[in-house]
Amino acid sequence: MNTIRKLFGQWSSTERIDGKTVLITGANTGIGKETARDLAKRGARIIMACRDMGKAEAAQKEIIEDSKNQNVVIRKLDLSDTKSIKEFAEVINKEEKQVNILINNAGIMMCPFSKTVDGFEMQFGVNHLGHFLLTHLLFDLIKRSAPARIINLSSMAHSWGTIKLDDINSEKGYDDRKAYGQSKLANILFSRSLAKRLQGTGVTVYAVHPGIVQTELGRHLNTPLKVAFTIVKPFTKTAVQGAQTSIYCAVTPELANESGLYYSDCAQASCTRAARDDEMAQKLWELSCQMLGITWE
Repeated sequence: MNTIRKLFGQWSSTERIDGKTVLITGANTGIGKETARDLAKRGARIIMACRDMGKAEAAQKEIIEDSKNQNVVIRKLDLSDTKSIKEFAEVINKEEKQVNILINNAGIMMCPFSKTVDGFEMQFGVNHLGHFLLTHLLFDLIKRSAPARIINLSSMAHSWGTIKLDDINSEKGYDDRKAYGQSKLANILFSRSLAKRLQGTGVTVYAVHPGIVQTELGRHLNTPLKVAFTIVKPFTKTAVQGAQTSIYCAVTPELANESGLYYSDCAQASCTRAARDDEMAQKLWELSCQMLGITWE
């Protein structure tokens, strides 16, 4: 059994995942890129699902050179467009024999009000609905790949939001912070519902708070928040440190029998009462299916 130890804010493990296939959304920058780099070094086949193919190609080249693992591929995926998600999933289901680890990492944070191609509020549409649809479309492949894991990146910011079933797209009033919180709360509730549906299949689910990380995610922050972030920057994590809990949930053998829980700093953590509301989780599941026009029992 490998021990994972904390070392200056990072975690260390010699666990290998040779022969496994890992799919990571938003893998060309920040936490996603560092997660891809680490798991490539552990011997996995890496599928980098990215919106910006120019950045993806540069990141792919860097990861291959650093990891000495040639089995790193890039595929175009725009989570703000259900057509793109469906086309991506069709390619994966056709070309890949397995997906052992799905890391729903991509996200957008506190952007000005805008809508996805399909008319969803951007943060809820990308952070929750995009990954909900992607997971649904890859569901059978992932189950056939068991033992398998699904990791959904959430945030401590889930405490900022509530699920507004009657105004899920924030059309009655938009607060970028609350809308981001709603999307991150949705990530945890989705993880709980998914874990229940996957009981006994060999597929486990984890929701992750990576920490306050220095990445491009904060590019939409307003001036007061940017000033505040500058002040706390010495206490924030690098992208490498922010990736550690995702990596931990992806590779740690000890988590094989845990599912539907919330993790931070490479350990199980507590989330808000709203994030443990299974009745709301079911309502969110039903609403998500309705919005996406899918059936997923």
